[in-house]
Amino acid sequence: MTASSQSATGSREAWFYLLGGLSGVGIGWVDLTVNDLLFTALLVLAAGMLLGILRPWRPWRWVIAIVLFIPLTEFVAYRVTHIQPTNGQIFGSFLTALPCLAGAYGGAVVRNVADNLRHKK
Repeated sequence: MTASSQSATGSREAWFYLLGGLSGVGIGWVDLTVNDLLFTALLVLAAGMLLGILRPWRPWRWVIAIVLFIPLTEFVAYRVTHIQPTNGQIFGSFLTALPCLAGAYGGAVVRNVADNLRHKK
């Protein structure tokens, strides 16, 4: 792999990290406004599955990229808008790593199965 192909690969991966971060911020904001833990878990599962399907290699990185921004968004919202998150929201924002982990690895499995079925003749 040459240096130019490595930088091209890195710039393509950066878009997916940006997508993960933006989805984490959006999910954090939805968690603050809706205040429904199951809906938040569903959104995290869907975002993790989407990124797991798009980039199935090392799916744990999507968990970090998404889940890192959920409590960060709640903290920034508290400091800027003085929206007080409940204790359940604070602890739940850290527990969203579990459905995100299931979604990311599930998406990676779906992508690998689809690739195997497509290459078989």
